[in-house]
Amino acid sequence: MHRSRWPIAVSLAAIVLLLTAAGRLQAYRERAFPTTEGPDDTIYITSPAALRRFTVGLNALAADVYWIRAIQYYGGTKRRLAARPQALEPPPMLADTSDYVHLSELLDITTSLDPRFDIAYRFGAVFLAEGHPLGPGRPDLAIKLLEKGLRARPDRWQYMEDIGFVHYWYYKNYLAAAQAFERASQFPGAPNWLQPLAATTLAQGGDRRTSRAVWLVILQSADVDWLRQQAEWRLKQLRALDEIDVLQSHVDAYAKRIGETPHDWAPLIKAGVVRRVPTDPDGTEYELVVGGRVRLSDYSSLFPLPAGQ
Repeated sequence: MHRSRWPIAVSLAAIVLLLTAAGRLQAYRERAFPTTEGPDDTIYITSPAALRRFTVGLNALAADVYWIRAIQYYGGTKRRLAARPQALEPPPMLADTSDYVHLSELLDITTSLDPRFDIAYRFGAVFLAEGHPLGPGRPDLAIKLLEKGLRARPDRWQYMEDIGFVHYWYYKNYLAAAQAFERASQFPGAPNWLQPLAATTLAQGGDRRTSRAVWLVILQSADVDWLRQQAEWRLKQLRALDEIDVLQSHVDAYAKRIGETPHDWAPLIKAGVVRRVPTDPDGTEYELVVGGRVRLSDYSSLFPLPAGQ
């Protein structure tokens, strides 16, 4: 008995020593070679099949590691882009030298290591679909990831609902969105609001009222805080669009009455059209720019507003 335990004890001691040495080596490396700003774009093993063999018995743990890395990569890239001068134009498509270039690869590795990693499919799809600079602007890769999730878990109506959401919000393809919502409604255990949502989407398309209905459904049905927060944020964006429409009508009426286009809020406050500089739902002042156009500030937490709403 004691003899059988001896190799295990030696192995454990060796692991502890190696980890200690690795920690000291890493600390020395960080002192000698400080890290630079921006995410580490290196992916040492890019084959999900190879990683599954390499981490046999620990696939789920390895998936957690790669998921954390995907989140760090996404968040780090977002912060780096937020620090860029706003005059820089975003790249039109994801390419080898573009931002977020490794995001899809990291998500593919994560979900290959653990094909039942629900959050990686659903959050990862949002990360991929978000337009630049909030994400790479690749709804095609978002749908591809969700379809991979459906192959692994054909009972998950949520993935089909999310595919409909991507078609609705990012592609503005309301027919495809309605078809996806309809298909999701036919899954065992799917909620009863999916079929009416499909009918509404098909009948009314991309008007703001339908968008609000979609996000209210997500807000009420989301089973994780992050999705609820996303829904709340999108609903605030839609409210901002409504407020801009109302403010623009006031500005246009004032300009027609006075015969002069205002370039800031001061004359409208003086005339009593508005009581003070109006603010968006998160408290940032709306801008009134040359030409008398009301717009959301680039510094608002709700920027950029969705197009076509």
